[in-house]
Amino acid sequence: MTPKLLIAIPLLPLIAALIAGLAGRRIGRAASAGVTILAVGVSCALSIYVAKLIFVDGAPPWDDSVYTWLVTDGIRIQVGFLVDRLTALMMVVVTFVSFCVHVYTIGYMREDDGFQRFFSYISLFTFAMLMLVMSNNFMQLFFGWEAVGVVSYLLIGFWYTRPTAIHANLKAFVVNRVGDFGFVLGIAGVVWFTNSLDYKDAFAMAPSVAGVQFPLTPTTTVSALTLICVCLFVGAMGKSAQVPLHVWLPDSMEGPTPISALIHAATMVTAGIFMVARMSPLFEFSEAALSFVLVIGATTALFMGFLGVVNNDIKRVIAYSTLSQLGYMTVALGASAYSVAIFHLMTHAFFKALLFLAAGSVIIGMHHEQDMRKMGGLAKYMPITAITCWIGALALIGTPFFSGFYSKDALIEAVGESHRWGATYAYYCVLAGVFVTALYTFRLLFMTFHGNERFATAHDAHAHDDHAHGGVPHESPWVVTAPLVALAIPSVVIGYFTIGPLLFGGAFGNSIFVHEANDVVAGLGHEFHGPLAFALHGLTAPPFWLALAGVLSAWYLYLKRPQLAERLAERFAAVRSVLVNKYYFDWVNENLIAPLARLIGRLLWKGGDQMLIDGAFVNGSAKFVGWAAVKGRRIQTGYLYTYAFWMVIGLAVLLGWFLIRA
Repeated sequence: MTPKLLIAIPLLPLIAALIAGLAGRRIGRAASAGVTILAVGVSCALSIYVAKLIFVDGAPPWDDSVYTWLVTDGIRIQVGFLVDRLTALMMVVVTFVSFCVHVYTIGYMREDDGFQRFFSYISLFTFAMLMLVMSNNFMQLFFGWEAVGVVSYLLIGFWYTRPTAIHANLKAFVVNRVGDFGFVLGIAGVVWFTNSLDYKDAFAMAPSVAGVQFPLTPTTTVSALTLICVCLFVGAMGKSAQVPLHVWLPDSMEGPTPISALIHAATMVTAGIFMVARMSPLFEFSEAALSFVLVIGATTALFMGFLGVVNNDIKRVIAYSTLSQLGYMTVALGASAYSVAIFHLMTHAFFKALLFLAAGSVIIGMHHEQDMRKMGGLAKYMPITAITCWIGALALIGTPFFSGFYSKDALIEAVGESHRWGATYAYYCVLAGVFVTALYTFRLLFMTFHGNERFATAHDAHAHDDHAHGGVPHESPWVVTAPLVALAIPSVVIGYFTIGPLLFGGAFGNSIFVHEANDVVAGLGHEFHGPLAFALHGLTAPPFWLALAGVLSAWYLYLKRPQLAERLAERFAAVRSVLVNKYYFDWVNENLIAPLARLIGRLLWKGGDQMLIDGAFVNGSAKFVGWAAVKGRRIQTGYLYTYAFWMVIGLAVLLGWFLIRA
């Protein structure tokens, strides 16, 4: 590996983004698409080459600075790359999924006026994520962290004439600022205790920082490293949409489908998972922080899955699935199974991108209709989309031999092996989540591709709707279906071929640090006898039967007896209302937290800015000077006896002062 090779990987998408964004109208739609696809394709090829050097050829990790921006008080702020086994895997996942999304975008956005602008944004998004995963210091990590947030704001609100899109991108931006405030505090804590922004310095000093107590109150202290790790994880809660900072992610569906796939599969939401795994040398010295991670992840995994069962928007169902699966990854991080979390991140990237792109293909075929109640029977009209969506669904629910099975079952078993505080709660949450995942996933499949055709009726009833153009559904063009096939292949096979080396073969090397007492994955390794035996064993394990129960329940409720599902919804109307209102998180945010924040802001504005700063300090000081000048003019009379009088008064004061001191 050379610096030029590593610099080229993130730089190519950046250059392409600038070309498409600044000169897109001049060079045209085809050239804008071509230059960004070529750049990301070459970046993907180079990432695969780097992964080959590291995983196959045994090349040592690269950890060095390529540019020093400034040095202040001994702290170096620089651009540097840490390319080890963890980074190499993330680079391949990010660039491969991004390449598929770029190709898919040609078909999905071909009629959109913002065609060139969209390609510029998604290429810029790829650059930002690569800078994040390749960084070797906290400053560059923060740059990539904020850059993906800014570009996601632009992409979620891409259709800026829609009020819902503008509301969604502002919501994502504000919620992520809450998480990023914690993230900044965590980085500040690292700098305070280590006097460095470099990973290697922070990791080397982690044991000594763990012994330092930080005073919260005059009588209460907390481990400095625990405080740092919790603050860093608050940042991950925002980016990776963990409860209660999850509320932005479902609304991000207001953006075009390709960006939904890119955000939810390989870039923004996985940034928090990657960051915690990268920071494993810090988190391993704080049991309290890991328990916090464990409980938050378990709560997200189960309770966000329930919301997918009551939603009828095809994209939002998959969005809630993403929330749930991110919870699974977070649970693995909290159980010190970092390698399992990254393994599930990798497999999830492929099948979740596949599901989102398949949903986009359905939306194209249905003339931009997203309500599953107005679909049904699409399998015969869109066979490629249906087959690939089935593959993604089978991988998502953890069907044996599919990629999702290997990562999800390993994750559940790892949590079951953990004895950390909160592990029992987490284990039952992720186990119950298997049934919920199968239920909402196959509800989506059955309502969309099977059963009675409901789209003709929907067209007749909504013929006045500008978005409902009618006509028979049709299969999408090859630029849409080809990426589906490309993503379906790893969704089936990648888990089988990689579970051994990634989890039990030491493939991550020193990229991930785990204390021997916390190494639940090593315990699983003693019982691992190959991917085939692992899959056969899975056929007798509880997750398989829970998933099967979820599939059969979905078949019976939404295909065989749909009227029963309606009766159940009526009978449990109170529970359904809680789920439809998303546990009232949005209501609390909009009716309590937001008004309180505005009230505090208004008080600071009126009381602090207008009354204190402008009124007392600025205008008040000016008025005081004017008043003092008016009074001072009365002393300046021009008469000698007046001046003599004041001289005598002054002399008397001085004499009195001397007498008092004596």
